[in-house]
Amino acid sequence: MQYQFHTLDSGLRLVTIPMEGTRAVTVLVMVGTGSKYETKDINGISHFLEHMMFKGTAKRSGELDIARELESIGAQFNAFTSQEYTGYYAKASAEKTDIIMDVIFDIFLNSRLDEAEIQKERHVVVEEINMVNDDPRHIVSLNFEKLLYGDQPAGWPITGPKGTVLGLKRDQFVKYFNTHYIAGNTVVAIAGNIKPEEIKEKVTDYFSNIREGELFTKEKVVESQTVPQADIFYKETDQSHLILGFRAVSMHDERRYPLAVLGSILGGGMSSRLFSEVREKRGLAYYVSAGNSTSTDCGYFAVEAGVNNTKAQDAIKVILEQIKKVRDEGVTELELKQAIDQTVGHTDLAMESSNFLAQICANSVLFEGKVLTPEAELAKIKAVTREAIAIVAKEFLKEEGLNLALVGPFKDSEPFKKLLTL
Repeated sequence: MQYQFHTLDSGLRLVTIPMEGTRAVTVLVMVGTGSKYETKDINGISHFLEHMMFKGTAKRSGELDIARELESIGAQFNAFTSQEYTGYYAKASAEKTDIIMDVIFDIFLNSRLDEAEIQKERHVVVEEINMVNDDPRHIVSLNFEKLLYGDQPAGWPITGPKGTVLGLKRDQFVKYFNTHYIAGNTVVAIAGNIKPEEIKEKVTDYFSNIREGELFTKEKVVESQTVPQADIFYKETDQSHLILGFRAVSMHDERRYPLAVLGSILGGGMSSRLFSEVREKRGLAYYVSAGNSTSTDCGYFAVEAGVNNTKAQDAIKVILEQIKKVRDEGVTELELKQAIDQTVGHTDLAMESSNFLAQICANSVLFEGKVLTPEAELAKIKAVTREAIAIVAKEFLKEEGLNLALVGPFKDSEPFKKLLTL
């Protein structure tokens, strides 16, 4: 992958990724803020602000002006909020690059945060919260992170609680916008059919008056666990959804690479150990997967599954048996090779997408201060050995770090807690 990386005088960072053979361009602006940067009284403001960024600027004052302009050129556009970053992007034909740059940069620089629009949108956000709270897979994900991290930002919902969302004031949005959406906390990544020098010149001009200020720091994640933990959430469902996982490492820890390969071996596809044992041989689940999730200061390795209600305990037993087996007996050379080849193949396919390249570059610049190319990341994966996997499996797949979150029609949690042994 070819790229150019520039830090402008303001501190804004720009990555341009020219791609041969594509007719599209993705323009992404990513800010290093999310729910981990919030306090309890404004929990959910990062996500709410993401909504408000599409509600008008001085140049595009109508509530539908932004969407109408992007849709009129056939662009794909959206935004996303996580615990540690928020992004805004548009993808369109290369001949429309100037238009999508103008729109995305305009909303980042000049969103009005209109009081009337805030009042309307807060109810839209509440309905989004209601929607995801009806989704058992979303509930179990929230409950798993709450189980791990408790009452600190890492354990709070990204959307925030409804009561907080309903009470947020315009001045809180303006303060958050002006102090977090600043040059030194922002990366612009543009990938596709582009001429990098032309893009640099235009971006420099667009952001000549970008907001500047001191970077906000977030609360450090505190972790403490000595015994297995379980959270069983009662909900009348036709299928039980569970996450069974262990505290692991952050994105800055090299051990994440053998953990990623281990995730592929355990639950990376239809030929993985868990898919074979849980679904194909026993018919206990429709979906089952495994992998590690990392952020700047914490991480976990987890198995997710949707299982038959009447056989939920059986499914957990089988999953734990497979975890214990891979920890105690290791993996084979064939499994290692297949997992690495799978990752290489998935990455090669993803690299055909300008969206993927823009986001992976923006992420690495935000959190590593440099561009980590897909090729560099693959080199780390290719260097993983059976011995490295054995070390991380023994280090992290331990009973005292085991956690279970489950959503299903169960009122008694004790039978599930008794299963949590390795």
